[in-house]
Amino acid sequence: MIEEIIITHLKRIHVPNGDVLHGMKKTDDGYSDFGEIYFSYILKDKIKAWKIHKKMTLNLIVPSGSVRFNFIQLNSEGSIAKRMEITVSSDNYCRITIPPNIIFGFKGIGKEASIIANIADITHSDDEVKKIDINKFEFK
Repeated sequence: MIEEIIITHLKRIHVPNGDVLHGMKKTDDGYSDFGEIYFSYILKDKIKAWKIHKKMTLNLIVPSGSVRFNFIQLNSEGSIAKRMEITVSSDNYCRITIPPNIIFGFKGIGKEASIIANIADITHSDDEVKKIDINKFEFK
């Protein structure tokens, strides 16, 4: 477990014509500011890895599909100090709050494409994020 990552189980309210899914309130743990929200699709059995944000705090939610996330924290020598995996889906509907300097990647494991929402505390900047070769770490 990586202590800095916050897992918040979210409410899914069942209504006859379609569920209502909670996302985030400004009073929730993990909320620090609002910069932007964006959505990523991930196809079944595809992996998007690895990234590390220098300043951005991410709040990841999977409103549709099923996604396996991997998180890696490095020690001062650049080796893996801690590792964490979690699957988010309708069966485990939650928000993952990831502070800066945590390496992460994800894989679509749903029957079809899955959607990931990121409620970020700052707007995206190419200078703020570092992409890491997909072969650098094993995806579990």
